[in-house]
Amino acid sequence: MKPLRTTLAAASLAMLAACGREPDGPKTPPLPPLETVVVAAAAAPAARAWDGVVEAVRQADLAAQTAGRVTAVEADVDHQVRAGQVLVRLTAVEQQAGANTARAQLRAAEAAAVEAEATYRRYAALASGQFVSRAQIDQARAARDSAVAARDAARAQLAQAAQQADYTVVRAPFAGIVSARRVEPGETVAPGQPLMSLHAPGELRVEVQVPQSEADAIRKAGTARIALGDGRTLDAAEVVVYPAADPRTHSVGVRVRLPVVSPAPAPGATAKVLFPIATGDAAAAISIPPSALVQRGELSAVYVVAGDHLVLRQLRLGARTGGRVEVLAGLRRGERIAADPVAAVQAMARQREAAGAGND
Repeated sequence: MKPLRTTLAAASLAMLAACGREPDGPKTPPLPPLETVVVAAAAAPAARAWDGVVEAVRQADLAAQTAGRVTAVEADVDHQVRAGQVLVRLTAVEQQAGANTARAQLRAAEAAAVEAEATYRRYAALASGQFVSRAQIDQARAARDSAVAARDAARAQLAQAAQQADYTVVRAPFAGIVSARRVEPGETVAPGQPLMSLHAPGELRVEVQVPQSEADAIRKAGTARIALGDGRTLDAAEVVVYPAADPRTHSVGVRVRLPVVSPAPAPGATAKVLFPIATGDAAAAISIPPSALVQRGELSAVYVVAGDHLVLRQLRLGARTGGRVEVLAGLRRGERIAADPVAAVQAMARQREAAGAGND
């Protein structure tokens, strides 16, 4: 259906354009008074803007590092917590049993190491009088070294078991605000299961992706403005342009750090970042008011004043900014167009009536 609509729209434009051409024969009467607009160059934008999302510089998604059942949740969403404050408690029966077993194994290993050390020293003392063989000395030394290694392994196992016990108490890694709570008392959790999320509200940033052709200009400018969703605008505290482009999108990431403000925007909120740059071809473009456009399906056109008659001309349009629409093709600077398409059609009708009356 789309090709058919395009064909019908093109036929409509052709018919309207034919109505706007000067007819053969007698001279066309003057065009009735009509408000027109002179096609002018589009003003270069004072800044280029890209949309981004506010995110916290310091944010953490806390997950379970050991298995267990949740016994208590000490904080909820939007609660302010201190660094080191307990957030979630898990059962620690298995972890404590493992730690106790590791302690007992360490005591046994330490005793074995002490005995092996004493045996080696006795054999070393007897070796000076040649009461024991060299082979017996080597065996005693090897037994001592093996006992020392077993003692060190037992110490490492105890540290690991104690750490597993510590994992049953989840604490805040820094002072911040709880942004998400994902568990309830009584739930059984496994290692890696999310528990809570929190962020520090004082350090925020916005990351945007810009075309690689704009990266150098943004890096040279070194400044930016952030327009928040609530209408506030802020000067960026820092602008960092990534040194490499994304090979898939050919875009470059730009990190813009927000100053400390109160109230701080919530992480995840949208924001617009404006960089004080302008494209090199902006001055060469032309723009017209959107009210002068004639829409016929997917086709756009304007009525161009050519002498004493109007011509409907198809256009190729670009972006709409600042209450004007950019024209990529179809018009030249200095041409005059009808400011109101409806008034243009009415002027053409009056002109035809005047021409018909003159012929009579």
